[in-house]
Amino acid sequence: MTNQQKIAVVTGAGSGLGRALTLELVQRNVKVIGFGRRQDTLQGTAQKGGEGFVPMVVDVSDYNAVNAAFDQIEISQGPVDILINNAAVYPQLDILEETAQSLMQTVNINLGGTIACSRAALTAMVKRGHGRIIDVASFADIAPIPTSAAYSISKGAQRIFSRALHADLADRFPNIVLSTWLPGMLATDMGLVNGLDPKTAAKWGASLALLTDRSLNGVVFERDTEMLPHQSFKRRMVNRLLGKRAKPRRLTP
Repeated sequence: MTNQQKIAVVTGAGSGLGRALTLELVQRNVKVIGFGRRQDTLQGTAQKGGEGFVPMVVDVSDYNAVNAAFDQIEISQGPVDILINNAAVYPQLDILEETAQSLMQTVNINLGGTIACSRAALTAMVKRGHGRIIDVASFADIAPIPTSAAYSISKGAQRIFSRALHADLADRFPNIVLSTWLPGMLATDMGLVNGLDPKTAAKWGASLALLTDRSLNGVVFERDTEMLPHQSFKRRMVNRLLGKRAKPRRLTP
């Protein structure tokens, strides 16, 4: 590993978008430590990632295991530069089939995993004064579809956590850059058969993760395009009169 090589943690690296993100980052000379709950799926990623990928069996809903994993990474690999909170489950259960325990198990993975990994990564990032965190998010909470209660609740809360993290850190640690990324509906086990190829989405996600400009702090990207903050009607009219027109940034593969 060279001095210039960045170290990233990608959660949910055993399949789908997590595997695609991992392989894309490895191709861009990033050392990736991939978290997953199953050794066999992580080994599938390892076969393609080669020496640039380090598999770690970690359940992100187990907070002690997450903390221990980040401690081990710092000792064996060095401090983490990039964290991509990608791990999620989508059980697709009607609310009458769910129990309080099963619903909260989903919340503990989708939301709790983001919180646990972010907090563990921040310990070193705050000491160094810089770092990159990407939360892979969803619009599922805006208009939940049937059998999506647990997923919609957890992913909506994840976006709130992302904004709260930004509110707490942006002024004091502007070089710890936090962004939210919505990759869209993908052709994965959790997505649609005719969805976007996760390899295509991974190119955008990897590009975003490697951008460290302060202006990306708190910014949301949908697929490859920045989502501009909502402006009031009055502000839009003033900007129009002044000839000001905000232009969203685009991610290059």
